[in-house]
Formats: sequence, structure tokens, C-alpha cells
Amino acid sequence: MSRFAKRFAELKAQDKKAFIPFTLLGYPTVEASKGILKTLIDAKPAAIELGFPFSDPVADGPVIQAAVTETLANGYKLPHAFESIAYARSLDADIPIGVLVYYNTILSEGADAFFQQLKNAGADACLIADLPPEEAEEVKPSADLAGIELIFIVSPLTSADRFASFSQYAGAFLYVVSRLGITGTEERYDSRLQELIGTIRQHSDLPLCVGFGISTPEHIQQMKTVGFDGMITGSRIIQVIEAEAGGNGSLADYLASMMQAT
Repeated sequence: MSRFAKRFAELKAQDKKAFIPFTLLGYPTVEASKGILKTLIDAKPAAIELGFPFSDPVADGPVIQAAVTETLANGYKLPHAFESIAYARSLDADIPIGVLVYYNTILSEGADAFFQQLKNAGADACLIADLPPEEAEEVKPSADLAGIELIFIVSPLTSADRFASFSQYAGAFLYVVSRLGITGTEERYDSRLQELIGTIRQHSDLPLCVGFGISTPEHIQQMKTVGFDGMITGSRIIQVIEAEAGGNGSLADYLASMMQAT
């Protein structure tokens, strides 16, 4: 049983939901990111999601885009990402670790080498933000060889036929976007989410985790009511990190408040 499958089974037995915080690997510097990773893991979330900095993060909003720009300017290189994942794994042998990456990063390394490095570092799953599910065969054999599960994005516009086409490739969980658009720009949700969950359930038994605009404990409570198994927070994490660096607020306190809502 994979770490993700085991963790979701544990949460279900406890009648709890997953809180999955996101941060950017190497942000704001490689050294500073170690403290951030430790704070995330010390909060005991269900899992963590770690983003690979990429110069053109088309799915991300202005908060994460600015963080990417800062990270790259501070000397981030691809090997730093694998080192950071390995550091996170050294802090907790059991926590599921998912990564978010853009396809060009995989192509630059070669799929076999990229996924093997992910596995060696201690990651469990990978979401490729700009790879359509119809092209999953481009990477699926390499991911399988390394034992890395693939995560796919589902939106309110995803058709039933499309669910059927990529359900054979999906693992860990399905990432459901709460609305169309980019990350972190709005706190509104598509009115079709409840219907969407019902449609997905006809094609997949994987846990459903919602992201985009999830930034408060109240949002977690709302998404629990809708029927999601987990909630992913990214842009707000980056904002809290920035505020803490400026002497305002506490990342640990914010994470604790989100965990209490699960």
C-alpha cells in the first residue's frame, strides 16, 4: 500500500479529512526553505505538496509566480529540488509527499531519470500541471518503473468521457480545482462542485482533494460539507511565509488553525 493510500485509509477510519499544504521548493532560498519544510511537517498534515520552480508557471497565480521569480533569482537549480525533497523525507518517514512540476522540467532530465530521482529523494506522487491526461503515456511507463503515482487535475469542465480515459493512469488522489482560472486569485467556488463529485465517483474510487482558493479554516469546513476528502492550500501558505519573514504572524499558528478544521 502506498503512503497516500495508507494515509487516506487512516483518515477515513478516523472520520477526518486531509489538509495538504503546498510550498515551493527552494523558496525563498534553498537554506531558508529547510526551515519552512520543517514547520510544515511539524504541523502533522496529512501530506505535503512541493512545487518545482519553473519560469513560466501557467497554472499559478501572481503570489506563486512572484515566489518562483524570487527563488530562481536566488540561485535555485534543479538538483536543489531533489535535495529539498530528501530533506523533507528525512524529517518524516511516513508522510506522503507529492510534487507539482511542469513538463519541460521532466523533458530536460529525461522521464526515466527524473522519476528515478524523485523516488530516490523520497517522493510518492507527481502532478504535471501542463500535461493533458491524453498524453499520460509519455510519462506513465517511467513513473511506474520508479514507483511514482501520477496525480491528475479535474475541473468543472472535465467530461465523463475524459474521466474514463485517464482513470487508468491516476493514483494517489485526484486534484479537483474549485473553479476555473489560476491559483490564489479568488475565493469563490464553482456551483457545480457537488455534481462534479458525483460524476467523478462513477469513474474513480480515488480520494478527491480540492484546491484553488482554499485559505481559511472556514473554507475547509465548507469543502468538507461539499464532500471532498482533502483540501490543498498553496498561495496562502506563501503569503503567510512572507508575512512571518516581515515579523507578522506565524506559519506554525496558521497551519495549526487549518489542521483543527479537518
